[in-house]
Amino acid sequence: MKKVWTGLAFWTLAALASLFLGAAALSPMELLTGADTTAGRIFLYVRLPRTAACLLAGGALSVAGCVIQNVLANPLASPNIIGVNAGAGLAVTVCCALGCLSGWAMAGAAFGGAFLAVLAVSLAAKWAGGSQTAVILSGVAMNAFLGAMSDAVTDLVPEAAAMSADFRVGGFGAVVPARLIPAGILILLALGAVLLLHRELEVLSLGEDLARSLGVNARRMRTVFLALAALLCGAAVSFAGLLGFVGLIVPHALRRFAGTECRVLLPLAAIWGGAFVTVCDLLARLAFRPQELNVGILLSALGGPFFLYLLSKRGGGQDA
Repeated sequence: MKKVWTGLAFWTLAALASLFLGAAALSPMELLTGADTTAGRIFLYVRLPRTAACLLAGGALSVAGCVIQNVLANPLASPNIIGVNAGAGLAVTVCCALGCLSGWAMAGAAFGGAFLAVLAVSLAAKWAGGSQTAVILSGVAMNAFLGAMSDAVTDLVPEAAAMSADFRVGGFGAVVPARLIPAGILILLALGAVLLLHRELEVLSLGEDLARSLGVNARRMRTVFLALAALLCGAAVSFAGLLGFVGLIVPHALRRFAGTECRVLLPLAAIWGGAFVTVCDLLARLAFRPQELNVGILLSALGGPFFLYLLSKRGGGQDA
């Protein structure tokens, strides 16, 4: 319980720092003068949606990473590495090309794209022998294919390319409530479902044979958890873009001091994932102010070396 309270304290501090720091620093006293002031408008229409988006996207991607790693029995799997984010990204790009720009339409399409991608990777890896290396290689192939499809859509429909650059890097500079609120509702519902099913995820991570012997329908629960992970990823991607490595860095860091028990790991992933992305976004805003760096660039700079480190620790990607 102490670990949860520590995480909540850091989560709160990260949120407050994100709300009051930036290109223009705000103070609580300025906000007390009313929402019609410049400070009030910045807080209400810029800082508040952006901070909420960071907390939601970070928590969603971190928990999705935990779920995918447990279901696929592969600690190197994460939403961006195995193509889940790319599937959601392709769906959002198609939505933009078709002019379907409502928050619900984009969040729903992103979920569908992410779910199809994770199912395809899961089936391809199983067909290739089910090894951990097969999962990663299938994900690399899926990323390349889905990226090519997204490029094709933006080439054929130039209007869809207007959002392509920032979307592919990932960031929160263009977050608006109309897109954030529907996705946020889906994220909270999916997080609640995953937390309620933590025992089933724990059993499923022990292997399908053992899960069946304990009375768990392994095939059905596997599909349920992949769908929930896809919903988390798709909803986050619909407003944050293709943020990378959050679902890899946070779960691995947490397992080092919190263990692998899903009952503890999942809520901590939601808390620390949100705080981690919020802090990274704040650093990206402050590093070159008044200009700002897309947080996806910083996350990729951190995640690339981290992934290589994990590969080296696992003997160059050989299966355990």
